[in-house]
This record gives sequence, structure tokens and C-alpha cells, in this order.
Amino acid sequence: MKVGIIGLGLIGGSMAVDLKRKGFADEVIGVEAEPVNAAAAEKIGLVDRMAGLDQCIGESDLIVLAVPVGAAVKMLPEVLDRFAEAGDEGKIVIDVCSTKEHLARSVRYHPQRRQYVASHPMAGTEYSGPWAAMPGLFDGHACIICDAEESYPKAVRTVESLYEALNMRTIYMNSSNHDVHTAYVSHISHVTSFALALTVLDKERDEKHIFDLASGGFSSTVRLAKSSPDMWTPILSQNRDNLLHVMDTYIEKMQAFRKAIDEGDEAAVRSLIEEANKIRRIIR
Repeated sequence: MKVGIIGLGLIGGSMAVDLKRKGFADEVIGVEAEPVNAAAAEKIGLVDRMAGLDQCIGESDLIVLAVPVGAAVKMLPEVLDRFAEAGDEGKIVIDVCSTKEHLARSVRYHPQRRQYVASHPMAGTEYSGPWAAMPGLFDGHACIICDAEESYPKAVRTVESLYEALNMRTIYMNSSNHDVHTAYVSHISHVTSFALALTVLDKERDEKHIFDLASGGFSSTVRLAKSSPDMWTPILSQNRDNLLHVMDTYIEKMQAFRKAIDEGDEAAVRSLIEEANKIRRIIR
């Protein structure tokens, strides 16, 4: 099994390390458009060798698109075009993006659509680039496979084996539901963190005070604000409608807290906190 990974940042680089380490891939071929990142990935040893895009697609059995979703939407049809030119229906391409509806639409009527498996490993950190790659990043996390019925069954089984090698549990849903759920459990968290960081930076001009006074609670809440704008700008744009609905609900809850605090209504504040505490049943 030769695996080609296009984009050697946190996700692509970590996947490269573990797929080789755990025996799923005999060889990992890397593609990285950014010269500094390409040199770093090669020096660190994330892949067996670097290659150009056409060479990687031609030589790989399975190609991973680990690029921002804006780039993936343009690249996915091009990869399938190359599959068609080669006349090889055994090749597989997957993506690891955080939104799916736009990707699904971009190849809905492509003749090689069934060679594509939409996937989203729900793992990561706030860091980016090949230096952020780490073994074990995916251990114990969930991976979502979307629209499995649109792909060749053999391709889906191969991708399931890939994520089993990464020690992930697999969940199945359609692209539309995926984007709704990720808006609630992932995308709103990032928007909230970005907004909190902007609030603190706007009001607390003394960086030393921020550094000295920031406790564990603040640090953990604002951690996601360090995430890459290149990655998150297209995600928030492509999942706009779902995210706006979640943001409206979030603002309603913030207004409820504001009203109770403004009126000195401790009973209302306590009630809101107790209601929020129910999340303990789900997340420990």
C-alpha cells in the first residue's frame, strides 16, 4: 500500500507518521506546496519521500487530501480527473476536512465519484505546520465517514481499515448532518475562542498582565484562538448557514446570563449554571 498525503501539516503529518508506524502503509509519499514546510517535513522524516502532485497521484494507491477545505474543493475533482485519465478504478482519494457539503457537491456527478470517500477524523490541536505533527494524535477519537453509500464498498472498507490502524472509532452520517453537528461541537467553539481573545486583547493592553493573570480556565478557553486562519476562514465560510444558527442560539444564552447578572438575580444565574452542568453526563 502506497499512501500519498497532500498537505503535511498537523493532520496530514500525524497521519503520515502513524500509518507507516502501524504498518498500514508500506510507503508514504508527501506533497507540500509551501517550500519551507516541505523542507521541514522531509528533514523531520514525516514521509518516505516528497514528490510532485502528478507523481504522487500516479504512484499512490490511496491519496489523502489534508489541505484547507477551500483548496480541497478545487483539488478533489482534479484528483478524480487524473483517476479517469489513468483508467484506474482501484485508486482511492479521501479528505480530512471539517466541512463536507461543498465537497460533496463538487464531485456529485463526477464519473469517478465512487473512488472518493469523505472522512473527518475528529482530532487535532491549535497548532499547525509539519512541526505540529505527532504520533498518537488520533488515538481513541471519532472519525466520521460521510455518504458511504456513494463510494465503492471496497473503497469504504479500505478507509475503515485506515482509521482502525489509527485507533479511531468510526461514525457514519450524511454530509448535511455532518456539517450541522460540527457547527455545534467544533466550529462554535473556535468562533467563541476567537471572540474571547479579541475581547481580552482589546481591553487589556498590557500583555504582561494577560500573561501573569491568565489562569488555567482562561488558557483552556482561549487555546483555540491560536488556530490557523488559513484553515478556519474557509471552514466558517462554507458552513455559514449552520454556524449562524448556532451563533444565534449562543448569543441568546449569553443574553440570558447578561440579564440575570445585570439584575443581580442570583437565583437565575444559579439556574443557568445548573442547567449547563448537565453537560457532565455527556463529557467527563
